[in-house]
Amino acid sequence: MSLLTSIASAFKGGGQSRAPVSRGFVSPWATAFDGGSGRAPFDYRTAVEEAYLANPIAQRSVRIVAEGVGGAPIACADARLAKLIACSCGSQPLLEALAAQLVLHGNAFVQIVKDGAGAPVELYPLRPERVQVVAGEDGWPAAYRHVLADRTLTLPMEDADGWPNVIHLKGFHPADDHYGAGCLAAAAPAVAIHNAASEWNRALLANAARPSGALVYDGGDAAGLTSEQFDRLKAELQSAFQGGGNAGRPMLLEGGLDWKAMSLSPADMDFATLKAAAARDIALAFGVPPMLLGLPGDNTYANYREASRALWRLTLLPLAGKILTGLQAGMSDWFASAPTIDLDRVPALAEDRETLWTQVSAADFLTPEEKRAMLGIAPQETSR
Repeated sequence: MSLLTSIASAFKGGGQSRAPVSRGFVSPWATAFDGGSGRAPFDYRTAVEEAYLANPIAQRSVRIVAEGVGGAPIACADARLAKLIACSCGSQPLLEALAAQLVLHGNAFVQIVKDGAGAPVELYPLRPERVQVVAGEDGWPAAYRHVLADRTLTLPMEDADGWPNVIHLKGFHPADDHYGAGCLAAAAPAVAIHNAASEWNRALLANAARPSGALVYDGGDAAGLTSEQFDRLKAELQSAFQGGGNAGRPMLLEGGLDWKAMSLSPADMDFATLKAAAARDIALAFGVPPMLLGLPGDNTYANYREASRALWRLTLLPLAGKILTGLQAGMSDWFASAPTIDLDRVPALAEDRETLWTQVSAADFLTPEEKRAMLGIAPQETSR
């Protein structure tokens, strides 16, 4: 037996060897932030609430990516496959939902709903945090378990007729056999910093967490303020000078009180810089140029145009290609070719296509059919 055959047998369960990867379900984020840092283990539900539901930078980043993929122009030769891809889960387009799940969770599970003849009629995205991969004896996935409260539904890889039931799309995870890695885990620390900075600023505006000055009592040799005087002074400050509605009101002092203005320290002034840096880290984790989120920077028209092009080239097109190719691969028994993104109909890439057309048109050494092939245009039909 050759070396390659032995390796193949070990990982696919052939012969006497089996890959030692069979295990029960373990969340791919259960120990993501362990290692003596003192931080709690990563929890997907909590991270979604803090990021997508409570953080404007993370939510907008995910929406830009998901809506960009969901609204991308699709070129599909098979009308049935095009209809399946264009279906929606409620008001959410299928591609948009899958893109959001891959970005946030790193995994997307699509259930194939079939008719009586066994042909697919609908693609339904399952919530990834509810799906568990059930490994077989050889370590390869054998089924998928959908858990909702106290109800569990097991979906085998194939139905009784041998047709696939579930398509599993996942991002690359170097340390997990069955689950992919999402962007949310990498963005979680920056999201926590950004949310903490926003809460700090809110506290400053709501209850004057840091005073703009201090009242200094100069009573000479006399004792300090009595308890009654202190309580009265505190109540007057809260009612007449605290809060945004009382900003800028003049203060009348008496009884040896003096006002000393206070300013923010350099460390406090850097707080805004820290928040902007955290926002950039969030955008970086989701693959969105910070400029498209309105973050401070070189926001010129030329840079904005380049940022839109970079978003499509580096984030949207690879993600859309992964989803479309994965859907076709999971339904290869019914459809032979995968859909693609029609680059000619993407406005952000119009300049690139114009440059390509100009270069190909000026190439006199190419035949018309070669030019059409380079531009992705079907050959001309010859008349008989």
